[in-house]
Amino acid sequence: MNSANVLVMDFAAAFAKELNAKAILISSDVVPEDFSVDDQMQSRTILVWRKEKETEKPEGSFGGIIEIPNVRVTPVSQMKIAIIKGMTAGMFGPGDKMICLTGSSRLDYIENLFVVDVDSEFEILSSGDMQNIFEGIQPEVFDSVLNVALELAAQGREGRPVGTIFVIGDHEKVMGLSRQMIINPFMGYNEEERNIMNYDLKETIKEFSALDGAFVIKENGVLITAGRHLNVALENGKEFPKGLGSRHIVAAGITNVTNAIAIVVSESTGTVRIFRKGKIFVDIEKALG
Repeated sequence: MNSANVLVMDFAAAFAKELNAKAILISSDVVPEDFSVDDQMQSRTILVWRKEKETEKPEGSFGGIIEIPNVRVTPVSQMKIAIIKGMTAGMFGPGDKMICLTGSSRLDYIENLFVVDVDSEFEILSSGDMQNIFEGIQPEVFDSVLNVALELAAQGREGRPVGTIFVIGDHEKVMGLSRQMIINPFMGYNEEERNIMNYDLKETIKEFSALDGAFVIKENGVLITAGRHLNVALENGKEFPKGLGSRHIVAAGITNVTNAIAIVVSESTGTVRIFRKGKIFVDIEKALG
């Protein structure tokens, strides 16, 4: 490990102790083969591994590994993705702080060191009605949907940007508050064939993402339908960020009146936003350039 990275890691370890941080998250882009950390911080150092094709999960002195999709997002968003995935796995929660280290594999040194405070970054968790953001949703299902959404945001479909909504959980109520805009493309297939965790289904989902309307997904990952029009709107007077379009408004609306989570891919910006209880849980920005 080069001398500059050693200095940064030493500082990060000292800072984490002073801040009483839950973990140090370090991007695999800046982890060399000879990576090491002092014994006291080893169990709290988490590798954020951006998996590329035909690459094996790295080995090293880590307290854990969080796998994220190989998509272009900002350094802060890269760590947001890792923290969200860590939260679904029960690794992190309200009150936690993380020291985050990112950089470019091409330059071979750590470029960014920043702190993510879960309570500040994910303000919805501090609201009195939100004890568990992922309640009722299987972690691996949420993980699979988020991966597809991030890939769509980064890559589009056949070179063109796309926008869509994935609604996960509380499916009976969601279906009761929506109507079918097209013939259901998933009708007639068994549940195993149309489960979001079925890797062979990924390209089909991306193809149907060009349809107007939302995907509706059961808590166990079974895709009920695509092209679903959500017959809801946000309550009058409810605060909502300006500049966001109809997809975001109906995503906020459907999650306000159900226990579902909605993941929205913005066609115009490529930003992925997650909604729960009518509020934005987090936004994940696509890298520019």
